[in-house]
Amino acid sequence: MKLKFIGKLLCAASVITIFTQTVAAETVLKLGTVGRLGMPIGDAIDQALIPTLTKVSGGQMSVEPHYRGSLCGEQTCGEQANQGLLQLWTSSTANFGNFGTALSIFDLPYIFKSIEDADRISSTWLAKKQCDIAAEESGHVCLTVYSSGGFRQLGNASRPVHVPSDMEGIKWRVTKSPIEYTLIKNWGAVPVPYDWTQLYQGLQTGVVSGQYVATPWQHIAKLHEVAKYYTQIGGSWSGNQLSMDKRQYDKLSDQEREWLHMAAEAFGQRVQELDRQWVADGEAAIKSEIKEWYVPTEDELALWRAGAIDAWINAKGTFDPETATRVLEEQGMTDFIDQLKAANAL
Repeated sequence: MKLKFIGKLLCAASVITIFTQTVAAETVLKLGTVGRLGMPIGDAIDQALIPTLTKVSGGQMSVEPHYRGSLCGEQTCGEQANQGLLQLWTSSTANFGNFGTALSIFDLPYIFKSIEDADRISSTWLAKKQCDIAAEESGHVCLTVYSSGGFRQLGNASRPVHVPSDMEGIKWRVTKSPIEYTLIKNWGAVPVPYDWTQLYQGLQTGVVSGQYVATPWQHIAKLHEVAKYYTQIGGSWSGNQLSMDKRQYDKLSDQEREWLHMAAEAFGQRVQELDRQWVADGEAAIKSEIKEWYVPTEDELALWRAGAIDAWINAKGTFDPETATRVLEEQGMTDFIDQLKAANAL
């Protein structure tokens, strides 16, 4: 009896040991993001990144998400990844600039004509090329680049704006971005650095009268309740990225890296789908409550693009001119290429 009992104990111990080894073998990637469930980034993490990684790895790898900036802000998430406190993180391509200039090309005004062009070019070759550069210069392996809100559009509480000269004298809210400051100034408005959380009140009181913000974010903040005139100029694409700290990435096996890239690809596709719908819904809601949503003609758009040339000049050295030219050529933007070359911006 004792031998049988001991045998049962040994079998049970073996099962426990195997189970313990399996659990210990699981690689858990902690992810820090300001995204949240109910919005494209958070939903794509939940619907695509997490389940895909679990599925393709057979449960050997998983993602532990921390939403709403509960662990860190965009810049500090990258810093914490470098410190080994987390593995994955998301941010705007602009905030990735704290670690290197590889993704700066996505922030150039009028580098893309449309959401469709941005998604197509990024997903076919541009993100891969720039992410390879980022891995070498930034200490982060950029896994995918995607949109968070499409393009910024002009909204103001003063009057209809069809061409840049219509903005003359209007106090326009800007962020700390040098590119945005240059754009607003060149278009004739008065740039006023102003906090996002106070923007609705600022528009109400007239401290500022305009903003240049991605459509769905304007809808969420209800800015269209006070800014009744909109102009669809596009220009600045709201690029975001998902990255992993390079030192931790290099410690993964080849198989684990393959699983991770498969999950990142699924995430990129899903966030693209969700984001397009988010933009369309926000635009439709705003249009139903404002006085004017103006779409400039091609000749008028050329005037808006002309105001962006100084921003390209100021950004020289942060992007490869040949790569930027290829992006513009693939969209048939030959006139803009000529303008940029004439100004020695390319």
